[in-house]
Amino acid sequence: MNIRYPAVAGSFYDKSAQHLQSQLDNWLKPPPALRHSIRALIVPHAGYIYSGETAAQAYRHLKSLADKIERVILVGPSHRFYFQGCALPSAHYFATPFGNIPIDTQAIEKLQKIEDVEVSDQAHALEHCLEVQLPFLQTCLHQFTLLPMLTGNVSPVTVANLIDDLWQQDNTLLVVSSDLSHFHPYSEAQSIDKNTCSLIEHFEPSLTPEQACGSTGINALLLLAKKRGYQLTRMDLKNSGDTAGDKERVVGYVSYLISEIE
Repeated sequence: MNIRYPAVAGSFYDKSAQHLQSQLDNWLKPPPALRHSIRALIVPHAGYIYSGETAAQAYRHLKSLADKIERVILVGPSHRFYFQGCALPSAHYFATPFGNIPIDTQAIEKLQKIEDVEVSDQAHALEHCLEVQLPFLQTCLHQFTLLPMLTGNVSPVTVANLIDDLWQQDNTLLVVSSDLSHFHPYSEAQSIDKNTCSLIEHFEPSLTPEQACGSTGINALLLLAKKRGYQLTRMDLKNSGDTAGDKERVVGYVSYLISEIE
C-alpha cells in the first residue's frame, strides 16, 4: 500500500491524535447556519499556533456538509521544488495522526495524461501546505477522497482548466491553501494584506507570489468563481504578530468561504 506519511506532524501541528483532536474541537465549534451552499475555501497553511484559528473560522462551516462532500480538491504551492505545471502524487493514501485519507486515483489517472501535469511523490513528500489542511478536513467531514495538487511554474488559467470539470459536482469541495505577505513589519503587512483581500473580494485574478504564496491557486479559483457567479465571504484576517510571533517580520493569514448565491 503506497502511503504518503506525515512530514510536519510534531512541528506544524501536534503529532498526538488526542491532543490534536482536542485543539481542533476547541476551534471548530459549530457556527450559525449559513444560507448558502459552500463550494470552496481559501485557508492559510502555517503552523497551527500561528494560523490554525484563522483556518478554523472557515473550516467549521463544513460540519453541516459532512454527509454531502465526497471529494476534496486541495491546491497549494510547492515550497521545496521547482517544476513546470502541477504535481500530483502516485500515493494511494495521505496519512495523518487521525488515519489514512484515500486519494482520488481515477482523477489522477486522467489528469496525468495532460501536458501540464506530472506525477511526483518527491514534490509531495515534505510539502506542508497541503498536509496541514488534512486534520481539519478529517474532523469536519466524513468519508471523502482527496485530489492533492501542487502548483509550480504554471498559469492560473491552466490550473482553472484542470480543475473546472472536476469541481462541477456538488459533492466536490475545492480548498486553496495560501498564506499572504511574508516578513514585513506588522503595520506594513496589514496594509499589503488589506489590499490583497480587496483584489480577492473584487474577483481580480492578479495576485502575485509576494502578495500570497498560493497566488496561482487563488487566482485560478477567482477565475472560476467569477464565471460561476459565486460569492466570497471573508472569515478572518490576521498575521503572525497577532497570534504567536513578534511584530518585526510577520506572515499574513486569511480565510474565505466561497459559496453559491441561492
